[in-house]
Amino acid sequence: MHRATGNTAPPSPSLSPIVFGAMVGLVTAIVLGLVAIGIVAVLHDEPAASQAVATSTTTLSVELTEFAITGTLTAPAGHVVIDVTNSGSIEHNLALVDPSIAGTNLAAGATEQLDLGELAPGTYQLICTIPGHAGSGMQADLTITDDAAAVPAADATGTAAAAGTGAMPGMDHSEMTAEEMDQMMVDSMLAFPAETDGVGNQLLPYTTLPDGTKQFELTAAVTPWEVSPGKVVDAWTYNGMVPGPMIKVAVGDKVRVLLHNDTPLGTDIHWHGIHTPNDQDGVSPYSQEVVATGDSHTYEFVADTPMIGMYHAHLHGETSVVNGMFASFIVGDNPLPYGKTVSGVTVPADLVPAVEMPMVLNDAGVIGLTLNGKSFPATAPVVVNQGDWVAVNYYNEGLMAHPMHLHGFPQLVYAKDGIPLDQPYFADTINIAPGERYSVLFHATDPGTWVWHCHILTHVESEDGMFGMATAVVVNPTQ
Repeated sequence: MHRATGNTAPPSPSLSPIVFGAMVGLVTAIVLGLVAIGIVAVLHDEPAASQAVATSTTTLSVELTEFAITGTLTAPAGHVVIDVTNSGSIEHNLALVDPSIAGTNLAAGATEQLDLGELAPGTYQLICTIPGHAGSGMQADLTITDDAAAVPAADATGTAAAAGTGAMPGMDHSEMTAEEMDQMMVDSMLAFPAETDGVGNQLLPYTTLPDGTKQFELTAAVTPWEVSPGKVVDAWTYNGMVPGPMIKVAVGDKVRVLLHNDTPLGTDIHWHGIHTPNDQDGVSPYSQEVVATGDSHTYEFVADTPMIGMYHAHLHGETSVVNGMFASFIVGDNPLPYGKTVSGVTVPADLVPAVEMPMVLNDAGVIGLTLNGKSFPATAPVVVNQGDWVAVNYYNEGLMAHPMHLHGFPQLVYAKDGIPLDQPYFADTINIAPGERYSVLFHATDPGTWVWHCHILTHVESEDGMFGMATAVVVNPTQ
C-alpha cells in the first residue's frame, strides 16, 4: 500500500454534485458580470461619433377656425409636434394626409398636441377631416426643410397662413392699424352687391307629353361656378347652376324627370320631402340602379301631396351635394296663413307676396358658406317697396345648422318641412338644421337697408371683411 511521505498535502475531501454545481454557477456569474462590466466600459469609452444621435423635436403652433388652418407651418426635417388650438366656434380637428395621422375632434376652445413623428424634407398636406371643412378652406401645406436656418419665425400674430389654400382669413394683419382694419371691413361691406356670372334657382321649363305628363330634363355635370367676385370653382351642378333649377308642379301632375349623368361618379336623385313610390325614391342601390357616368335614368311619379321639398343626389352626397347638386321642388300652392292673426298682426286674406323666393343655405365643399350658391358680396339683395310682404322658403343643404337672422322685421313661421303649422309664430332668428325647410313671411314696414345673415358670426365676417352667408333686404320708401 502506498503512503504519502514528506510534505505532500493530505487528500481533499470529495465534493457532492450539488455543492460542485453551485460553485460552478457562482464562478460563471462572476465571469459574466466581469464581461458585462468590460463591455459597458468599452461602450462608455467609445467616441461620440459612434453613438446614436438624438433627433431634435420642433414644436409648431396651429390654430383652427371657420374655415382656416393658420400658424407656423414650416419646420426643419426631424421630429415634428404640433400644438393645436381650436379658436373657432364649432368642432374642428387637424390631420396629416400622408402619412395618415389624425387628431381628435376638438370643441371650441379645446387644445391638444399632435405628434407627427419623423418627417423628411418635403411638402405635406394638413386638413380638417370633418365633412365639408377641408373644402371650405381648412387645408394648408406643411413645409419641411432640410435647413433649420430656413425656418421663418412666426409673425406677431403667430400666423403664417399657407398660400393658395383658400383659407379665411388669408391676410397678414400684424402691421395694420385699427383704423386700417376698420376701413377694410367697411370696404368689404360697401362692395355689396357685386356682380358674378351665373344665377341659380331658375325655374325649370318642361315639355307636356300627349298624356299630360310634365317632362323635365336635368344634366348633372362638373361646371365652372363663380361663388364670389373672381372666385370660380368646379361645382357639381344640375343644368350648370347652383342651386339647381327649381321644379314647380301642381298637385295631381304626372311628373317625368330625365337625368343625364356627366359627373365622374355614379349618381341618383332623391326627392327630399316629396311623396313618391319606393322605386322612385332615388336611393341606389336600394330603390334603383346606380346611374353610371355617361348613363341616363328616368323618374316617374304623380305629385299627389302638396309640399315644399327639394331634390339632391343621394349616392356620393358627401361630394356631389356639398359641391352644388341641390335644388328646390314645390308641389301645389304656397300654404300661406291667409287671414290669420298672430301676436296682433293679421295676414291679409287676399295676400299676394311681392316676392316669393327660396333661400338655400350651404356651408361646405367648393361652394362653401353661401346663400343661393353665392358668397357675400355676390349674394343678391331683396328689393321691395315699403308695405310689401315677402315669402321665403329656407332650405338647408349644408352640414351644420344656421340661425338665420333678419334685421328690422320679425319672421312669421307658417310651415315646417312643407307642412303648414296650426299655430304660426314670429321669430327674428330661425335655426335651420341640415335637411330642414322653414317657410316664413315678413312685412317690410320700414324703409332702409336691412341686413339678413346667419348669426354664427364667423360665417359672415373675418378679419378680412364680410363674406359668406350675408345679404340684405332693401325697402324703398313710399312716395
